[in-house]
Amino acid sequence: QVQLVESGGGLVQAGDSLRLSCAASGRTFSNYSMGWFRQAPGKEREFVVSISRSGASTSYTDSVKGRFTISRDNAKNTVYLQMNSLKPEDTAVYYCAARIGSTYPYWGQGTQVTVSS
Repeated sequence: QVQLVESGGGLVQAGDSLRLSCAASGRTFSNYSMGWFRQAPGKEREFVVSISRSGASTSYTDSVKGRFTISRDNAKNTVYLQMNSLKPEDTAVYYCAARIGSTYPYWGQGTQVTVSS
């Protein structure tokens, strides 16, 4: 099992940047592909981006391409989400998750990102 703790959320203005971090503990971090998801008020949780175990491969949802960048540091057991040019529609609770096969059984508690216009 792996435990995940997100940090770095906050209140920013449109156009600003934030970097989220997700620190992992427990099983070997490099064994897991990782993903970031978000859930806005009144909406279902949605996929944002994922990164392979080595970091060589990433996949982004269209709405964040060119603005968000995922990275990982396996030596620090941490995955990051750099978010630039933030928009009010990016407001959500952001979660990181660890993937096994095609599912994400391990989740963090989430961190709130609020973007004001």
